[in-house]
Amino acid sequence: MRPAVNKERAALLERLGGQRQHVLGVLRGLPDDALRQPVLPSGWTCAGLVRHLAIDVERFCVRGVIAGELVDFDDSSGWETSAGPAEAVFELYREEIAAADAILATADLDAPPARWPEYFATWRLDDARGVILHMMVETAAHAGHLDAARELLDGRTWLGASEARVSRD
Repeated sequence: MRPAVNKERAALLERLGGQRQHVLGVLRGLPDDALRQPVLPSGWTCAGLVRHLAIDVERFCVRGVIAGELVDFDDSSGWETSAGPAEAVFELYREEIAAADAILATADLDAPPARWPEYFATWRLDDARGVILHMMVETAAHAGHLDAARELLDGRTWLGASEARVSRD
């Protein structure tokens, strides 16, 4: 691999990793009932948003699109909250991150998607690099949503005034 590609991959994955840490970190310490409490009129929950990131971002984009695995592109469970504890949703997210990272460690950044859903016929990302950038934007946007949700739930944040921040230890 060329040194520039290694440096680019490292930068992309570092930034994506920072957003993933934000997602998990901002929710640290919230009790299960708060993680399942609808926060906005649309009814989404923090646990549901983390599940969405696991299924619709990590699994879909990396395993399905970049690697071409036969993941279900029509899986509509992304926003569902499982019947089990919220920790199971966090574990699913961590598992999908690990699977994605294993693929991204060696993926050709210039390679076109190995698989693409038919329902996105009018929108297509050109290469693995574009998919990673899309994931970064999607994860960062939802990390911000979770930061606002956390503040609404108990006044704590990941960003902002230090006295209101969730511990990063």
